[in-house]
Amino acid sequence: MSIRVVVADDQELVRGGFSMILDAQPDIAVVAEAGDGAEAVAAVREHRPDLLLLDIRMPRMDGIAAARVVCEETDTKVLMLTTFDQDDYVYDALHAGASGFLLKDVRRDDLVQAVRVVAGGESLLAPSVTRRLIDDMVRRRARPPAPAAALDMLTARERETLELLGRGLSNAEIAATMVVSEHTVKTHVSNVLTKLGLRDRVQAVITAYETGLIQRA
Repeated sequence: MSIRVVVADDQELVRGGFSMILDAQPDIAVVAEAGDGAEAVAAVREHRPDLLLLDIRMPRMDGIAAARVVCEETDTKVLMLTTFDQDDYVYDALHAGASGFLLKDVRRDDLVQAVRVVAGGESLLAPSVTRRLIDDMVRRRARPPAPAAALDMLTARERETLELLGRGLSNAEIAATMVVSEHTVKTHVSNVLTKLGLRDRVQAVITAYETGLIQRA
């Protein structure tokens, strides 16, 4: 079954290029395109796609506002794209409910993989922005710092899973690193979130840094 995608970007050539790349994949189908945030919201309401590939800077309604509406109204996953490598955009996009964030200079194969990862229910951030995002969110103190002792309630495997989450690995990459199945990884991730009282994978990444499990450079 194909991953149904809406592509939204105010630049026609960019929008068309992304659509062509994605539509060429056997497991992805672009069901609509949009030139601004308002059109993107309308397209999602009409087609109910699995994923919305959404530019941040657009006329009428920007990508952040569009992402907020889409995430509040539907189950469609949102993957943000931008040329602006800035922390505030990443923070605002994730706060609006986006599951992923990539820069527009992403390689073709990485774009396709990002769509598959986010559509599959995982979070994804461009490696170039992950570290600054963590530093920014820790600085803002969106949640109280977690004491390192909190990690004592995790098993050795769960602790390893948290560390790998903090390094930005997907479930498939964690499974390969730990030499276990993806189902086992999903169980470990769920246990980590539950035991530490975390809402999502982004908070898990922050906790990995706040507890010193991963050292910030």
